[in-house]
Amino acid sequence: MPELPEVETIARGVNERVRGDRIVEVWFDSYREPFKTSRTRQMRGLEGRVLLAVHRTGKHIVCELGPVVPGKVIQSAEFPPPPEAQWIVHLGMTGRLLVTTPEAPVAAHTHARLGLASGRELRFVDPRRFGRLEFRSLDREAAFAASGAEPLTIARDDFAALFHSRRLPIKAALLNQTLLSGVGNIYADESLFHAGIRPRRSCGRLTRAELERLRVSLSQVLDHAIRLGGSSVSDYVDADGVRGFFQLEHCVYLRAGLPCRHCQTPIRRIELAGRGTHFCPNCQR
Repeated sequence: MPELPEVETIARGVNERVRGDRIVEVWFDSYREPFKTSRTRQMRGLEGRVLLAVHRTGKHIVCELGPVVPGKVIQSAEFPPPPEAQWIVHLGMTGRLLVTTPEAPVAAHTHARLGLASGRELRFVDPRRFGRLEFRSLDREAAFAASGAEPLTIARDDFAALFHSRRLPIKAALLNQTLLSGVGNIYADESLFHAGIRPRRSCGRLTRAELERLRVSLSQVLDHAIRLGGSSVSDYVDADGVRGFFQLEHCVYLRAGLPCRHCQTPIRRIELAGRGTHFCPNCQR
């Protein structure tokens, strides 16, 4: 499943390419799985809307939508109006949000095509159909918000407060989206390695210094992964269909049996919280 760096990379790429554009045509396929909001309501809500901005919230991509403006593309230099609606995309396990042209071949399992006034298309592709599409009208529904804290900006004391009294293994706690939004298996493993903390350690037994080390490591790992376009270990590609590069720098994830990049000890793999978990038995205590 795409995690925070992958979703952030896609959201930034889509925002750069479609911000200020207008949705002139909407097509959805007949599968029911991708639609958290009914297909009919999404089609009526999207057509004619201006894409004011696209950003990430947790593991979701949120398209902020302005009023219906017939026949116009808002230029980026204009002061944008406040959003009136949101189109929310969750990529699921294999989802892609791509900016392309109408002439580009349509991939199998394309579930949504938004034709834009600029002549481009925004497409949602999801072979396994675990992704979800949702429309919210902000005059009657609350704006979308993540369930947990933002790991890139959470403060030292707030981070410590999330974990210090819990009995969960720290790896399981990092994956809990009600605590932190956006962290998944890859970046939990990599951050714990850089913080020198074993994934089975109980949250409540970690010192304040260890929790602060983990907070800093998590932020640094996520930032670096975003700069490299995320990790392409399965189907992930960015808004242009380009793979990321952070998988080339993984220190533990999917490296079971290979020598640690720091100490040469073989990386171990265990099952924890129902997920494959990778760590160095020497570097992590």
